[in-house]
Amino acid sequence: MPPAHALAAAPDRAALQRDTALALGCALLALLAAALAARLLAGFGAWYIPKALVLFGLGAVCVWQGLAQHAPHRRFGTANAITLARLALAALLAAALGEPLAARPPLAWGAVLLATLTAVLDAVDGPLARARGQASAFGARFDMETDALLILVLSALVLQFGKAGAWVLAAGGMRYAFVLAARLWPWLEAPLPPSWRRKTVCVVQIVALIVCLGPVIAPDWSAALAAASLALLAWSFAVDIAWLARRHTTEARP
Repeated sequence: MPPAHALAAAPDRAALQRDTALALGCALLALLAAALAARLLAGFGAWYIPKALVLFGLGAVCVWQGLAQHAPHRRFGTANAITLARLALAALLAAALGEPLAARPPLAWGAVLLATLTAVLDAVDGPLARARGQASAFGARFDMETDALLILVLSALVLQFGKAGAWVLAAGGMRYAFVLAARLWPWLEAPLPPSWRRKTVCVVQIVALIVCLGPVIAPDWSAALAAASLALLAWSFAVDIAWLARRHTTEARP
C-alpha cells in the first residue's frame, strides 16, 4: 500500500497539472491571436506564426517537465502566469527574426515596445509570487530561463538591426554556455545564493539591448552600450563561477 504522504500528494499533483494545462492552453490561444494580428498588420512572412508557436511549444514542454518543483502548490499561480505571458511575448519577438524590422521604423519601434512590455512584466512576477505565497524553485527557474531567452532574442535582434557585431550574441549565449559547461563540470550545477548583483546585471543587460534597438540610436553608440553591458554580464558570471569553484574546492578537501 502506498504511504499516506504519497496518497495525499497525488490529488495535489493532478490539480496542479490541470491548472497548468489550462494556463498553457489560454496562453497558446492568446499567442496565436497576437501572432495572427501581427502578421496581418505588419505584413510578416508565412513562417512568422509557425515560428512563434514552435518556440512557445518548446517552452511549454520545459514548463511541464519542471512542474514537479512547484510542489506542494496546487495552482499554477498568477505570478507564473505572468512569466508565461513573458514567454509568449518573447516568442513573438523571436519569430520576428528575419523579418525586415530595421528597414521599417514603425516595426522597429513596435519591437522596442514589445520588448519593453516583456521587461516590465519581469518586475511583477517575482514580488507577486512572494506576496501571495506562491514562490517555488520552479517559479524561480522559470523566471530565470525566460530572462535568458529574452536576452538571446534581443541580442539576435540587435545584430539583425546592424546595431552591433556578431559578438553581441555572446550576451544571449552566456547562460546556455554555462548550462552546457555544467554537463562537463557538475559542480557548476550547485545552487547559488540569492544575489541582488545578479538580478541587477540581468535588468541592465535587458534594458541596454532594448535601448540599442531604438531607431534613434546610432550604431556606434549602440555597439558601445552593448559592449559595456556584455562586459558587465561576463563579470557577473565570473563572480558566480569563482564562488562555485571555491565551494567545490572546499567540499573536495579531505
